[in-house]
Parts: sequence; C-alpha cells; structure tokens
Amino acid sequence: MQLYHHPYSMDSQKVRLALEEKGIDYTSNHANPITGKNMDSSFFRMNPTAKLPVFQNGAHILFDTIEIIKYIERVVEVSSGVERSTNNDREINEWMQKIQRWNPKIFTLSHVPDKYRLFVSKFLRRVVIARMAESPDLASVYHLKLRDAYETEDKLKNLDVLKDNEEELVQLLDEAEVQLSETSYLAGEEFSMADVMLIPVLARLALLDVEDEYIGSRPNISEYWKVVKQRPSYKAVIGNYFSGWRKYRTLLKTWCFVCVRSVLRKY
Repeated sequence: MQLYHHPYSMDSQKVRLALEEKGIDYTSNHANPITGKNMDSSFFRMNPTAKLPVFQNGAHILFDTIEIIKYIERVVEVSSGVERSTNNDREINEWMQKIQRWNPKIFTLSHVPDKYRLFVSKFLRRVVIARMAESPDLASVYHLKLRDAYETEDKLKNLDVLKDNEEELVQLLDEAEVQLSETSYLAGEEFSMADVMLIPVLARLALLDVEDEYIGSRPNISEYWKVVKQRPSYKAVIGNYFSGWRKYRTLLKTWCFVCVRSVLRKY
C-alpha cells in the first residue's frame, strides 16, 4: 500500500490516523503542497486534482478522504475475518460527512499573515506555470489549478466568505461539545473513525494559536483534546511534527526551501 501525503495536509492526517489506529503498514511518500511537490507531472497524472492524500493499493487508487478511510476499514475486516459492530455506523458516518464538509483551507489561510501567504501563493503559481511548460499535454488541468489559486485569493478578500467559513466551524464545534457532554468520544464510548476526522481539526486550531478561543472555551472538547493527544496515533501523525518546538522546525524548513527556490528562480 502506498500513501502520498504530507504532515501539513489535514486530510492526510485523517487518513494516517486511520492507518495508525488500524495498525496497517504502508509505504509513505511525502508531497509537500507548500513547495508545490503535488504539482509534479507524475503526481498530476495519477491525481489531476493534485489534492492530498492519494492512496494506492496495486491498481486501486483513491483520492477521497472518507472513501480511503472506509477502504482501510474494509481491508482490516477482510484480513481479520471479523466483521466489526455496526450499531453506530450511521452516527459515525454522519459525523465524518459533517466534519469533511467544513473547508479548513479558507480558515487556515485567513490566519496566515498576508505577506507570507501572498509570497507562497506567488511561488506556487510559478510552480504550476513551470510544470505546465514541462508537460503541455496537461496544460488544461494546470490551468484549472491556476484558476483555483486566483479564486482562493478572491475568497480571502471577501468578508462574507470568511464569516460563513468561521460560522460553519463554530457550529461544528458546538455540536461536538454537546455530543461530548454525553459520550466519551464523538460517536459513543469507543474511539472511532469519527474521532479520526475531528482530531486534525483541533490540531489545526492549536497550530494557528487559536486554541483558547475555539477549544479552551468548550470544556468538553478541551478535556477530549487532552485525552486524544495521548494516543500513539496522534503522536506519530501530528505530535512528531507540530508539538512544541517541532512545529517551528517543520515550518522553518519549508519556508527556507520556498525562499531559496524563489531567489534562484527554480520552480
């Protein structure tokens, strides 16, 4: 099994948490979206959306996060020969879909200082143009990525879009807060794939230094957050990259790469 992912990608974190929780071995392939590695033509031919993660098992390739997680669960069932309980499958699926509907990209970028965001955005557009020149047969797909980049910048200037995005997050967290007042985990008393979907959302809030506002103000989520951070899967997937001083190392390494490449005009 091959997984193309990166620690910065929330969807990658969701899938990696599922793999770690299920104890599945896989080959890890990093594709840093900030440096434009997911724009390489070899990756584009496999996944024209250029989104992470991409899961490959033989000839079987999946791009959708929830589909990948459900596939992982089926692999575990088949290999173990034991069918898991389906008592709360519907509730788990509802939470997974609800969490996945929120767009973290707008929220994340809106909390990055403009000078850094615009610098990286300009770098990525040049990466796309360079890859387009190298692979003219993929020009139409690369054009879509350029258009998406410009549309994202327009959305970040639209206060209504930013407000709606934050309101969706607040509603999601409020619903989770109510649920966690009744159960230990998001879909019951046992850790599930619903929790795998929520943990990266909370981790992103912590990374953006808005933990007090969105997590600390909700006592049930706050307690839940303390508990799930102790899980080995969290430490392997997120903690090793973004806990304490590690987040500065992770971010600084990428920032230096982008700066050097920009100065050398090597995209």
